[in-house]
Amino acid sequence: MTEPRSILVALPDEATRARLSPAPAGVEFVIWTAADAPLDRAIDLLVLPYMGSTASLQRLAESTVAVIQSQSLGFDGVQQLLPPGIAYCNAVGVHEGPTAEIALALMLSAQRGLREAAIDQAAGAWKHDEYPGLAGRSVLIIGVGGVGREIEKRLRPFEVAITRMARTARDDERGAILAMSSLHEALPDAEIVVIAVPLGGDTRHLVSGEFLDRMRPGALLVNISRGAVVDTDALVERLERGAVRAALDVTDPEPLPAGHPLWSAPGVVITPHVGGHVQTMPTRIDPLIRDQIHRLQNGLPPANLVIGP
Repeated sequence: MTEPRSILVALPDEATRARLSPAPAGVEFVIWTAADAPLDRAIDLLVLPYMGSTASLQRLAESTVAVIQSQSLGFDGVQQLLPPGIAYCNAVGVHEGPTAEIALALMLSAQRGLREAAIDQAAGAWKHDEYPGLAGRSVLIIGVGGVGREIEKRLRPFEVAITRMARTARDDERGAILAMSSLHEALPDAEIVVIAVPLGGDTRHLVSGEFLDRMRPGALLVNISRGAVVDTDALVERLERGAVRAALDVTDPEPLPAGHPLWSAPGVVITPHVGGHVQTMPTRIDPLIRDQIHRLQNGLPPANLVIGP
């Protein structure tokens, strides 16, 4: 039986090293990020900081790195920044559930007036207003990847009518999935539209002015994917005239600067891109890192490879 090879693993901080220690036999941990001075040794696995800027990836051309493990699910823009010859893996299985939680929380906040209730609580005002509610509503989920599936799973107990949409039409164990080509026909029927697609050339500003105008008057747009999937200017204009409502965990630009009109637009709930940022994240990211270490030590291909070397 072949002995596991010795490898060098660069971790983003001491907290991560403490959780993963003791290192397996043949594994050395160092604290190092792409923003640091080049390391004088080859790095077999580089674990990126969570929610860090991807701009520093360009500096990896000055170092020797074999495999990168991201702590994020999305990888938009990485292809343009990553030096050739480096494998890049995303964090499948880490953020889908928590992101679905924030999607549901945003829906409930918008549909049950929880934001308004919090404001009234701070003012000591008892108001008994009526809100749309979630039960019995029609929901269109655009995107049937891991996040979309977890959102659907959490929505079903609320007795909603769910329509799912992806690039291509197909059937699975839960029924039909519509093609994106039928988007304009499906939008007017939905009372809630959930965006759960990755950001790419074909999804940037997917939610355009035309998209928003096809939505049912007063319908709710929920975005937990990437801010640039939505045309912010078009959304603000329609929020200000009450055409639609929105619940957003991501924005464009991001962070959303103070004074931006989206903050004060009527009918919008905003959270600051916290979908996957929960205290239980280490219980999912740490096993993923350990699995990658095992794979590299034993000559196996890395898991969740999205950009090949």
